[in-house]
Amino acid sequence: MTDTELMTLFRTRDERAIAEADAQYGQTLRRIAKGMLGDDRDAEETVSDVFLAAWNGLSQEEPVSLLGYLAAVTRNLSMDSLDRRNAQRRGGGQRPAVLDELAECIAAPESVEQEADARMLTAAIERFLDSLPDQPRRAFILRYSLALPEKDIAARLNMNTGAVKISLHRTRKKLKAFLEQEGWL
Repeated sequence: MTDTELMTLFRTRDERAIAEADAQYGQTLRRIAKGMLGDDRDAEETVSDVFLAAWNGLSQEEPVSLLGYLAAVTRNLSMDSLDRRNAQRRGGGQRPAVLDELAECIAAPESVEQEADARMLTAAIERFLDSLPDQPRRAFILRYSLALPEKDIAARLNMNTGAVKISLHRTRKKLKAFLEQEGWL
């Protein structure tokens, strides 16, 4: 089933939408959530919440990519869950360090008017990532898209953890320089 067909099911409130979306994208979304949350039950609950958000939100939105939209919702809901978990443990919630590491390179949009800028920034970052060699690009995506720990990235890419840290640091520096050259910073 195509994304367009799935979005039509969501918009028309057809109950098949959730089952079809789960069959097509559920495994990927659970992998993202589990990578961030570390628990199968939490990941399953998050993915259920993702489909509920799609059920309620896709009637007003027209995402370019349904998987991209669902993955972004998964990451956001997983981050919210981590915030709640951290708040319970430490008396105050905070986002994981992976987002703090990018803070010097990318500022979050503050208003709807900045949506166009956000899309152009996304395109610039995609161009930057396309310019990277395979291993640093994959490490960057695993860290900042899936929020995987550096040790897990090292295992996936057959690197040691120190090499992953150095690669990510260098890539962030290159990204900052690229964004400055492009006029984003």
